[in-house]
Formats: sequence, structure tokens, C-alpha cells
Amino acid sequence: MKKVVIIEDQTAVREMIAQIVHAEPGYEVAAECGDGQSALETCLRLKPDFIILDVMLPGLNGAEVLRRFSKQLPNARVLVFSGYQDSALLRELLEAGAHGFIGKSAPLTELQKGIQVVAGGGSYFSPEVAQILREAMTNPAGVANPAVHRLTAREREILQLIAESYSTKEIANKLRISVKTAENHRTNLMKKLDLHDIASLTRFAIEYGIIEPPTRPSLS
Repeated sequence: MKKVVIIEDQTAVREMIAQIVHAEPGYEVAAECGDGQSALETCLRLKPDFIILDVMLPGLNGAEVLRRFSKQLPNARVLVFSGYQDSALLRELLEAGAHGFIGKSAPLTELQKGIQVVAGGGSYFSPEVAQILREAMTNPAGVANPAVHRLTAREREILQLIAESYSTKEIANKLRISVKTAENHRTNLMKKLDLHDIASLTRFAIEYGIIEPPTRPSLS
């Protein structure tokens, strides 16, 4: 049996994906995770054969989760299932080790096909995602995102938490680091991105698919 880990923050979507996986012979859902940090820890502990990964996750986004476990789990097959389909993010996910990408607007039969192909060793992209990739290949300069790649893993993590409206003290507590260290990371990422306030950092995080646009105004 192939062990599958489902990483998705919406319970109803997780349950739907689990039903599709259960219908496939030879697969078992070993775990379901609703946030990035627990997903990373679960994958490193269970060493699954196949991972279905959302991008927009609290704590650590899907691209960062994939980037962190891919070197330690080189044989794991990864299918991204997300409603966010920005070309820069797609390239980042592919560079991090994703083997396929299905948009959440695709029919469920598309997801079933993607699971079968990617888990079987192939690559699969739903039609709308394939079109975005084709356009990106014809204009690679248009999707380049050098600023994000200059950030360390810790800086990307802190950027996401800042954009999710965590204070410096809350970030320090969450990451188990000192407030001073959190402040230093924040200062460094602001310098690298040439952004100097929380609103600009939040807009950057939304633009590059690190967080979803907020559903209510930020209090920061």
C-alpha cells in the first residue's frame, strides 16, 4: 500500500480528497494535515510515498513545506492541489520538487487522473495550469522573482507570519526564538526586499502567493 499524506487547511476539501484517494486501489491515507508546520513534521516522520499539497497554508505555505522536506524525501511524489495559480509560484513549486499541479477549479475527474499519473511516476498539470506554464516559458523574464529567492527559509517564514498579522513578540514565541532575533530577521528581509512597512510586506506576500488576500482588513 502506498502511504498518502493530504495537506489542506479546509476540512471539507481534505475529506473530499481522502474519499478520492480511498477509492484508488493500493493507496492508504496515512495522515491529514491542516497547517504547514504540522505537515512538515508529519511528512518527515511518516516518509509517505505520495503527498497532495495545498499552497495556502497557515504558518508555513505549501512551497516552503515542499522546499524543506524535498531533500529528505527524494522518492516522495508530490501533487499540488491549489486555487492559486500564479506563474511565479508555479515555477517556485516546480523548482522545489513538485511533480504535478491541479487547479481547484478543475473537475474531480482531473484530480483523480492527476493522482494516478503522479503517484505512478509521471508528471501531470491540469489544462489551465499547463497554459500558464506555456506562457511563462515564452516570457521567462516576466515570471522571475529574484527577491524571494534571496530570502533565507527563516526570513520567508517570518514574512508569512508578518503578513498574517502576527506581532514580533508573537512570531518570536511561535518560532521559539528571542524577540531580538525575530527583529533582526524582520530588518534583514525588509532590506533585501527594499520594503519598509508591514503593508508593503503584506502586499508582496499576496502578490507572490505566500498568503491569500485577507477577507477582512488587517489591523497592522
